[in-house]
Amino acid sequence: MDERFGRYFEDFKEGEVIKHWPCKTVTESDNNLFCLLTMNHHPVHLDTEYCKTQHHGKILVVGTYVLSLVVGMSVADISGRAIANLDYEKVTHDGPVFIGDTLCAQTGILEVRESAGKPDRGIIYVETEAFNQDDGKVLSLRRHILVPKRSRTNA
Repeated sequence: MDERFGRYFEDFKEGEVIKHWPCKTVTESDNNLFCLLTMNHHPVHLDTEYCKTQHHGKILVVGTYVLSLVVGMSVADISGRAIANLDYEKVTHDGPVFIGDTLCAQTGILEVRESAGKPDRGIIYVETEAFNQDDGKVLSLRRHILVPKRSRTNA
């Protein structure tokens, strides 16, 4: 595995904030494909004319796509070496995302602890946040990730 992809348990420090790169501009085809793949055919995500009569007045990008995108943006820095993502919690959609928005993400390390049952790994607790091009927060989530210790593979 590429040494730049993911971190070992020892590499995470509580209080650290990691900015993920690159950012991603959401396209109409991103939204349409995700709607197709997940069978979400709500007109607020697909129909420009319908959306003109709704709260935002334009197509709203599917929230689960935004969640998936933001988690994906964090993989290289956070869970690239993960043994498992243990849970996702406290997912909040803090603001709308529209076609053409550019999303950037960052992850704060909330807790780093040894595994109670297996000495070759540990658990990190993180909060990932996403922001649009205007620095408006659009999503946040927390999760626990099981990651190997460096000594596990380099003993």
